[in-house]
Amino acid sequence: MLHITPIVEQYKNQLEQNKNQNLQDISVLTQELELSINTLNQLRVLLRTKECLFNQEAEIYFFKIIKPFVNGRIKYFSKIRQFIFERPNASIKKQAKYVCLLIDELEKHKIRNLEFFHYIKHNSSSLDHIYFVRGDCKLNFPVDTSHYFSDPEFSTSHDNLAAQVVCYDLLSVYYQKELHALTNQNINMKREEHNPLMSCDLSWTASKTDLVELMYALHSAGSIRNGQVEISKMAEVCAELFDLNLNNVYKTYAEIKNREKDTTKFLDQLKMSLEKRIDLDNAK
Repeated sequence: MLHITPIVEQYKNQLEQNKNQNLQDISVLTQELELSINTLNQLRVLLRTKECLFNQEAEIYFFKIIKPFVNGRIKYFSKIRQFIFERPNASIKKQAKYVCLLIDELEKHKIRNLEFFHYIKHNSSSLDHIYFVRGDCKLNFPVDTSHYFSDPEFSTSHDNLAAQVVCYDLLSVYYQKELHALTNQNINMKREEHNPLMSCDLSWTASKTDLVELMYALHSAGSIRNGQVEISKMAEVCAELFDLNLNNVYKTYAEIKNREKDTTKFLDQLKMSLEKRIDLDNAK
C-alpha cells in the first residue's frame, strides 16, 4: 500500500484543486475524466509489479475503497458529460422532467442492488473476503456481470458495483442541484411574467431618504389602499421595484421629522419641478 498511497493522495489533491470548476463545461469534464482514467491506469500498472504485494486485508481495502473511489468518479464524470450532451434544448419544464427521469433511473438501479448498497452504506465487512478478493467467483452470491469481462488481476466480483455506489452518491447531489436551479429559474420567470414591471431596469436616482419621504406622503394622503397598507410593505415593494436596500425606513422617517427646516424638501422640489414643466409645456 505504500506505493499506492502517493498516487491516491495526488489524485485527491487534484480533485480538491478543481472542485470549484464549472462541471457544465465539457472541457472541464474531459479534464477530470482524463485525470481519473490516468490515475486508475497507474494503479492498474502498479498492481502488477513485485513491489505491490497485498495481504488479504490490504487487498480488500484496495478493491472496496480505493479503486471504487477513482472508478466511481470515472463513471460520474462520464455520466455528467452524457447529460450535458443529451439534455433537451427545451423549456425549463421539459428540462426538469428530464432530470427527474434520470433521478428515477438512479433510484431504480439502487433498488435493484439494494442489499449491496446497504452493505456498503453500513460499512459491513462480513462478506468482504468474497466481494473484494480476487480469485474464484462464488456463483452462489450475486455478482456484477461486468466482472466476467474484466481484468482478473485488477477486479473482484463487486468492486465495480462499489464504484457504482460512489457514482450514485455523486450523481444524486448533481442532479438535485440541477433540479433546484431549474426550479428557481422557473419561479423567477413566473414572477417576471406575473409582474413584468419588476423585471424592468428602473433605478431610483434620488436619495433613499427622498423615497422614504415620498412613501410617507402617499401613505398619509391615503393614496394607496386608502392608507391601510403598512409602510413596511410599501418599502418592500419599492425595494424590489428599484432594486435597492431601504434599510430602516422608520429611522429615516424620524430623521426627516427632526429636520430643522425644509421638512418636506423633496416633496417641495417635486412640486416646483412639475410646475416648471407645466409652464414650459404651456409656453410651446
